Amino acid sequence: MSSGAGTSQQLDKDYVLKASALDLARELGIDPGKGLTSSEAEERLRRYGPNDVPEKRRNPLASFLRKFWGPGAWVLMAAAVMSGVLGRFLDLYVVIALLFVNALISWMHEENANRALELLKSKLQVQSRVLRDGEWKQLPARLLVPGDVVRIRLGDFVPADVKLATGEVEVDESALTGESLPLRKGPNDLVYSGSIVRRGEATGIVALTGINTYFGRTTELVKIAKPRPRVAAVVNKITLWMAAVALVLIALLGVTSVIRGQNVVEDLPLFLVLILAAIPIALPAMFSVSMAIGARQLADSGALVTKLEAIEGGATMDVLVSDKTGTLTVNQLTVKDVIPASVDEDTVILYGALASQEANQDPIDLAFISEARRRGLDLTKCQQKSFTPFDPTTRRTEAVVVCGDREMTVAKGALEVISSLHGKDATPMAAPLAAKGERVLAVAYRENGSWQLAGLVGIRDPPRPDTPKLIEELRKLGVKVKMLTGDNMAVARSIASEIGLGEKVIRMSEVKEATQNDAVAAAAMVEEADGFAEAYPEDKFTLVRGLQGRGHVVGMTGDGVNDAPALRQADVGIAVSNATDVAKGAAAVVLTKPGLSNIVSLVKIGRQVYERVATWILSRLSRLFQNVIFVALAAIIFGLYVINALGMLLLLFMFDFVTLTQATDYVGWWSGKPVSWHIGDFMKVSGAIGVAMIVEAFAATFAGLRWFGVTQANLPTFGFLFLLYSNIFTLLNVRERRNFWRSMPSRTMLIAMSADIAAAAAITYFGLPELPALPPVAIVFALLFSALLFLVVNNFLKVQLFKRIVI
Repeated sequence: MSSGAGTSQQLDKDYVLKASALDLARELGIDPGKGLTSSEAEERLRRYGPNDVPEKRRNPLASFLRKFWGPGAWVLMAAAVMSGVLGRFLDLYVVIALLFVNALISWMHEENANRALELLKSKLQVQSRVLRDGEWKQLPARLLVPGDVVRIRLGDFVPADVKLATGEVEVDESALTGESLPLRKGPNDLVYSGSIVRRGEATGIVALTGINTYFGRTTELVKIAKPRPRVAAVVNKITLWMAAVALVLIALLGVTSVIRGQNVVEDLPLFLVLILAAIPIALPAMFSVSMAIGARQLADSGALVTKLEAIEGGATMDVLVSDKTGTLTVNQLTVKDVIPASVDEDTVILYGALASQEANQDPIDLAFISEARRRGLDLTKCQQKSFTPFDPTTRRTEAVVVCGDREMTVAKGALEVISSLHGKDATPMAAPLAAKGERVLAVAYRENGSWQLAGLVGIRDPPRPDTPKLIEELRKLGVKVKMLTGDNMAVARSIASEIGLGEKVIRMSEVKEATQNDAVAAAAMVEEADGFAEAYPEDKFTLVRGLQGRGHVVGMTGDGVNDAPALRQADVGIAVSNATDVAKGAAAVVLTKPGLSNIVSLVKIGRQVYERVATWILSRLSRLFQNVIFVALAAIIFGLYVINALGMLLLLFMFDFVTLTQATDYVGWWSGKPVSWHIGDFMKVSGAIGVAMIVEAFAATFAGLRWFGVTQANLPTFGFLFLLYSNIFTLLNVRERRNFWRSMPSRTMLIAMSADIAAAAAITYFGLPELPALPPVAIVFALLFSALLFLVVNNFLKVQLFKRIVI
């Protein structure tokens, strides 16, 4: 026997490998035809534990302590040591407080992000087909227990170590063994947890679960990737630019101080704090937090994000290649019409139902079975001896059945495929059904001779009622939807017309033919088309790559194994709600309910995240001009130290509380078209506003010195007050691309801003040892003048810049 940590003993692995399915069923005390009862499954779940691998828990204390190791912490520690050596103990206390506040803020953001990702991971559970209480059900794979009877099929991740009882599959075990070739598995073979079903279908008995599986673990079926967004390049460029500017100015300030005969050692704490003020240390963490929050919002709306960069893709996506079934339509196939050929209508339906299996939960199979039951046909009079499931390469299902003393083979599938079996073209016969927008399937049978056409069946999957509205909404957002379907041209045009997609529907064969003659013309054809008919799953990859080659950011929906390459290739790969596990593993977003509403949410929330990041970048760049460039230029050009180390530390400390509330702020998405990350545009906007801020700061400084009671002694106090108010009002201004009053900040953010304004007024009124008190008139002047400049003058400038520069 073997046991896993935290679970009761399960069967010995060597026994499981050698035993037959029948032996295993007896050992586990189950009836393979009925499966476990719910009460038996619950008891075994308590005994063996869930079918997963316990993850190593993060230590919150260790995570917090790590925040004291890094460039930002080192600069603060150096400033603290320097302040202590110089005997400036008030500076020392503020530095220590700032060090802890920065660590706390960063840690809280990280914990919030991790909680959001853990929530997503808990929702991204692979579903398994399980026979419980004599009925086939869909259950999360983590609830499987030894003795469960499960069904695996093309595109599934194998959820546990399963001993096959019936059927045959080909499985890919490369993730487990490194063996690249698929292996054929049949009755009494063991299929390992974490392998992928590449072909076929089979029923088996769960032998081992969780950490007791043959390879000692259950592979993580769905992972949440850490963010590697393209905007990381933006972060790097901004960080390098700001650091370079700050270091050059501080070096010039040091040289100027030496030339003037000043004590440079006493200015070192200020230099260190200016470096800290210049470098956006928290910017990478801010990206992660923003995207994690966006992912959590999407999870609540029914779109689970497995790769966080998909949120950025949602903001920039301008084309969505959408599969018809289950996304644009309701994915509930029903039989609408039957055209018999060599047998009557009921027999056509009976043969189609016998070429189906309910355990697979395949929509076409279920349509035939449901119609047979509706007509009162008794399917139990016939027994399947063998069943060949649907495969994209064969495009049909086939079964050998015994009905009393008769044995026959029945098949159903695509019209041209079944026509090739019996040798006659049934296309003219299908014309009336196709004209009504129905998907036409053919049913054939063979009994002691050649194949015979039983008849044709028209199946219809009607459009979802909300599809036209959602397509129009995506169109208003600047995202063009292109439908892709394997159905014929008549069906494709009928659906496209009903949902308001457009009239430019073409066959994929036309695209392929055009590509051979003129690749450029073919790409233009793809770009202009509204839909593609008679397409195979592998055509999705060609379409996605072609559209990307024309400069589009492409989203794509898919559900099958053959969709996986295209889902990986797309900028935003989206697995629909009924997708195979392989498709879900390849996609960046997994939908939990059918339709386009979740994709609309992806676009909107992606653009909200973009706006949040854009606001943070503009605010951070503007503070570089306010807190570093202005301070350095005032000292270099005029010999004015407009702020000291204590004032700058206090400024950073107090503004951190406002920064903390940014995560609570509502951010709208204002663009009616996909956004794009143009770092040059951000630099132009922030540069123009920054130059204005420097001029305004000098104007405020000289006005304060001349008319409002500011002296050389209390100038650092005035500098602290004016810069803090400027920072607060600038953030209030740049959080909106439109006039700042078009939307209100969150209540939490307003309270933090108001508290900072009041606290700063009190500090400067009473004064501190290194920050002498200001007269009330100077305090009022700093408040009103900064509000006038940054909420009126700079607001007008910002609106004009966004109209003219930012795309």
